[in-house]
Amino acid sequence: MTIYVGNINYSLGEAEIQKIFEVLGAVESVKIIRDKRTGRSKGFAFIEMPNKKEAMEAIKTLDGKEVAGRNLRVLKAHSTKKVKEDA
Repeated sequence: MTIYVGNINYSLGEAEIQKIFEVLGAVESVKIIRDKRTGRSKGFAFIEMPNKKEAMEAIKTLDGKEVAGRNLRVLKAHSTKKVKEDA
C-alpha cells in the first residue's frame, strides 16, 4: 500500500522517515519528493508498505503526530493513473 506523508520537516531524510514507520511494520521504500532544480525536499513523501493492515495502523497512529517540530499528515495515497474512457 502506498502512503502519502505531508508536512515533513525539510531536514528529515528518507532513512529517518523509514525508522518512524518501521516501528509499525515492514517498509519497502521511502521516496521524498524533491524540487528538480534545487534538490530541496518539498516537504512530502510516499512510503510503500507491503502489509495493508500495518499500513492502515501506521496511518491511524502517525497522522497528526509531531515529528521534528511539525505535525505529519499521513493518509492513503491516491492513484495518479488516468483511466481511459470508452469512446
